[in-house]
Amino acid sequence: MIPRFPAATLGKEPDAIAPDGSEIRLLLATEQASVCHCTLPPGRTTLAVRHRTVEEVWFFLGGTGEVWRRDASGEEVLGVAPGTSLTIPLGVEFQFRATGEAALTFIIATMPPWPGAEEAVRVTDHWPPDVAD
Repeated sequence: MIPRFPAATLGKEPDAIAPDGSEIRLLLATEQASVCHCTLPPGRTTLAVRHRTVEEVWFFLGGTGEVWRRDASGEEVLGVAPGTSLTIPLGVEFQFRATGEAALTFIIATMPPWPGAEEAVRVTDHWPPDVAD
């Protein structure tokens, strides 16, 4: 049961490692969406994945990096930094990396709420990843 007026504080340690290899700190969830804080240490590159049933909105808080996205109509690499926002539409393949000297940090809103690790499907990497598969 979700409390009537939920609140959360960002944890110091990750609650989970995402299927792409990034660090996840859980924040809040409702019946329609969930929100988490994501960290990728400096110089790291995630695994490329796509989602089965969810879409996401990302808002970058710290660090610099690049996000690769691909669908049937094409692909792009977007440079990201604090203040950048982007979407990960349903079924889009994506991968990201932290290119600066600071960790890449951002907030992720997931709709519907994140269902679990089986949500992410591995796809062909755009860059060589350096996290465990």
